[in-house]
Amino acid sequence: MVAKRLGFLPVLLVGLLLVLFLFPSNTTAQDSSLSFTDKTLVAWVFPRTLKQRGGGVLSLEYPRGTFDALVFGEVKDARWMAGSNGLARTQQDQEDYLAETVSYHDLAWRRKSLDVDEMIQMAVVYEGKQVTIYRDGEIYAQYNMTSAPVTFTRDTLILLGRRHVDADDMCLFYGTIDDARIYAHALDAKTILSLKPNVRTGPEPLAWWSFEDGCAEDHMNTFGGSVLVGRARVVDGRLRLDGETSYMIAGAMLPKMAMTADLWSFDERDKVVTRGIPKTAMTADLWTFTQINLNLRTYREIMLLDRYRPGYHLVCPEGVNRPFDANGAIFWKGRYHLFYIYNNGTDFDNDWGHVSSVDLVHWRQHPTGLKSGMFSGNCFLNKEGVPTMCYHQQFLGGNSLAVALDDQLNNWKKLDSNPITPKTKPGDEHHGKYASWDPYGWLEGDTYYAVFGGRRPAIVKSESMAGPWNYVGDLFAHGVEGISLGEDVSCPDFFKIGNKHMLLCISHHRGAYYYLGEWQNEQLHPELFGQMSWVDNSFFAPRSLLDDKGRRIMWAWLLDLPGIKAWAPSGWSGTMSLPRVLSLGEDGTLRMRPPCEFNRLRYNAREQSNLTLATDSQVPLKDVRGDSMELMIEMTLDSAQQCGVEVCASADGSEKTLVFYDAAEKKLKVDTRKSSLEHGPKVVEAAPFVLRDGEVLTLRIYVDKSVIEVFANDRQAIARRIYPTHQDSVNVSLFSNGGSTRVPIMRAWDMMPSNAY
Repeated sequence: MVAKRLGFLPVLLVGLLLVLFLFPSNTTAQDSSLSFTDKTLVAWVFPRTLKQRGGGVLSLEYPRGTFDALVFGEVKDARWMAGSNGLARTQQDQEDYLAETVSYHDLAWRRKSLDVDEMIQMAVVYEGKQVTIYRDGEIYAQYNMTSAPVTFTRDTLILLGRRHVDADDMCLFYGTIDDARIYAHALDAKTILSLKPNVRTGPEPLAWWSFEDGCAEDHMNTFGGSVLVGRARVVDGRLRLDGETSYMIAGAMLPKMAMTADLWSFDERDKVVTRGIPKTAMTADLWTFTQINLNLRTYREIMLLDRYRPGYHLVCPEGVNRPFDANGAIFWKGRYHLFYIYNNGTDFDNDWGHVSSVDLVHWRQHPTGLKSGMFSGNCFLNKEGVPTMCYHQQFLGGNSLAVALDDQLNNWKKLDSNPITPKTKPGDEHHGKYASWDPYGWLEGDTYYAVFGGRRPAIVKSESMAGPWNYVGDLFAHGVEGISLGEDVSCPDFFKIGNKHMLLCISHHRGAYYYLGEWQNEQLHPELFGQMSWVDNSFFAPRSLLDDKGRRIMWAWLLDLPGIKAWAPSGWSGTMSLPRVLSLGEDGTLRMRPPCEFNRLRYNAREQSNLTLATDSQVPLKDVRGDSMELMIEMTLDSAQQCGVEVCASADGSEKTLVFYDAAEKKLKVDTRKSSLEHGPKVVEAAPFVLRDGEVLTLRIYVDKSVIEVFANDRQAIARRIYPTHQDSVNVSLFSNGGSTRVPIMRAWDMMPSNAY
């Protein structure tokens, strides 16, 4: 997936926790009652390119998601503007705004520097509802905002080079900042014009970064310490930003430490944890190997103490990963290989992480062999029998191929002939911005084929990987009732299953869904449509493989939606579903079940049999409780309208998650409206499911900290994220509503975590 991809949080909050743990703040006590609404933002700045979109120069963000900022080129190219969340306090009609015509590339490409008088002084003044933007002391724009002004406090985050914390890829400024200041009141034009960079003149600023002496600290000590992220550098008294990975963050929660060009930036410290020892030379008075080991141990402790981090679901090893798509799945030389997207600076600077396993339960991390602009794709064997990746290469603007160079699948060669996307012109059927992304490639006979995802998914083919590749036509021969042919098809996974072909994919608003049908004359003739996510899109980005036992096994990314605690404050994000074994039943419909390999994690077995649940009753299972367990429950409905199990319930009943069959609506349901007093979507996920006459309901329920997955009779499955707040939200009960239910057998096991942390 590309342009529609959910945004991600590049602020490395685990790193923040590490810094706080290892470097307690020595900031002196300050007035905690600081509060200001009127304000002036001033920066002496120069853009390196005029083509950047929405780069934040100086931003104030408080509370989370609410910000005011000086921004370059977001609404109109090469224009300055007063940025705000959702453009709530921004003038959107910017036709009269003066466009910059000279960039650093034009002015000083060979000089490597700018004279002081060549820097542009930009100021944004907020006075009541009036916003005035000044360029070199003269009014650049002036308007009255339509919404209320925002009040900021000492808890405000300050960002230089980034528009706001949760911003997408178009948020990082590419250029140079010589001086940046914040005033807690409105300055007039005369005062603004009198200000000189790197000189303490005029009224006292609330905060001031001059970047002199190679330092990035606030001279006024108002917002605590400052941290340089990515490749942000202070060079020759100026902050240099690359527009891809770099920015500066300051705030009262950060320790006060001077960050120079020679010190390790925030991102680089994280890379100590994620990528081994950087090549930068380390000195005894800086980051020694002992310090690195302490970082690693601290990180591990933080993860182990996180009550929401799953123990036997595959999770990201570190960092906030959005997207966390499963990719490139293949069973090769006796091992299951799975690749996953992780962010490396911006939304579009993605690498593919890589893990492998011999049992689907325990996973080994591999070195990162596929980097830079990697988006969704699959792995198949080429004519030489070599594993080959077919993926979307963002920076090449098309779909591409890479071949493995070793049997460990650690090293890959991207083809020189990339991209394989056929060239089109206006008027062609598959021409346009949304004509091609997320490919799925395979070899059929002597011909290479690929599905190209998008709003009009297509088939392409070629006799060789080097091309030429040509469009065959539309993927679908026809539609199915109730589903538009214009439905977004992303993350496609196309394979034979039983005597049918299956297209497993997502739309960005629907989540995972699938078609079953016939592959004839180079088109899919769909016969059946099904979903894997219903109330929202939280079951996302599926990917599958065929193993040596003939099993079709799939994974999906379990989204932790915005606002959920485990997404940001704990400093990590990225969870896969349990693998599902897919097959076709005798009736031609999809079957799905967990693989038997997970049975080896069971311990502390408990069992109860021949239970009867009276009408509208609830029966606690006193010896069954926990947040890492598996339940297997058989239930026979006598006259009940609903029957099921209540898990992760607190003693007072204020928190609980319900898993049940609704006979009246003929649906399998997971009710998370009371799963947490604070976090997570309060919804009822309801999947179509019908019990046949006399059929016993068999529920297999997996609870893994913040994940609950349910399988019903191998014909339906639901996965949700839950975030209980009570420590005692570990209780389990059976219930029956509207009639009685018999429970022939109930088995429960605690589950041994298989992740290292």
